[in-house]
Amino acid sequence: MEAPGSDTAKAKHGLAGGATPERPDWTIDQSWEQYTAQEHGVWKTLFERQTKLLPGRACDAFVDGMRKLPIGADEIPDFRRLSEVLMRKTGWQVVAVPGLVPDEVFFEHLANRRFPSGQFIRKPHELDYLEEPDVFHDVFGHVPMLMNPAIADYIQAYGQGGLRAKELGVLDKLARVYWYTVEFGLLRQKDGLRIYGAGIASSRTETVFSLDDASPNRIGFELERVMRTHYRIDDFQESYFVIDDLDSLMELASIDFAPLYARVRDGVEYQPGDVLPTDSVITRGTGSYHAQRRVAKAGS
Repeated sequence: MEAPGSDTAKAKHGLAGGATPERPDWTIDQSWEQYTAQEHGVWKTLFERQTKLLPGRACDAFVDGMRKLPIGADEIPDFRRLSEVLMRKTGWQVVAVPGLVPDEVFFEHLANRRFPSGQFIRKPHELDYLEEPDVFHDVFGHVPMLMNPAIADYIQAYGQGGLRAKELGVLDKLARVYWYTVEFGLLRQKDGLRIYGAGIASSRTETVFSLDDASPNRIGFELERVMRTHYRIDDFQESYFVIDDLDSLMELASIDFAPLYARVRDGVEYQPGDVLPTDSVITRGTGSYHAQRRVAKAGS
């Protein structure tokens, strides 16, 4: 998802357009037959340029999931066909929603292995920037990873944990874990760092920035550290957190979060570009990209 603001200024899962759909779960019909030739053309443009960039950058699980799903360049995928394959592999299905949905609706879907995907696709002039997640971000970025059993279980656990975190008033802390893993996570493979986060995999510019640019920090994932760390939703990330393997995410599902919430609720908070003495630093970034952006903003 790409949206302006900061993680404290706007709820992560948000509200869709201010209007409540007719169904309580906010689902709508994908109405696949109603997509226009232009909309399929936008999908094709996005699909082709991303698939050219991702070899050697996307993790093996993403590549494998994409290969096994009915996702191609020529047309926007049909959620019914995606769900048939997902259900057989990991028990997930894709349901259409009008955009961002309320937190409790989002978590309820994930907790029941339903992935809510935007049904619309961006306009031709919005190829590189979109406020709400569309079908390209949600399907191209997220759905291939749902073919991996560890990710499938982890996202379901996040949905279950999100409902509890909302009750406890600490949702912002848990949302950071989702952001720095499912959306903008990097993975250490034997052949180097690879992308598994959907926010990177579906973005042409961040795909290159996250792995190739000298500016961002790349830091070993540590749960409490991540829960204390703000993130950027208006630009590239200043730091990316790196896991050693996808199975390590499932360890988070068995952790008792209550003591963690108690520690981080009123404790120290870190800014997106901070590097701590206790961090396992894989790459210490120069910070040059965001420094230049701050100078330009100050001078405007």
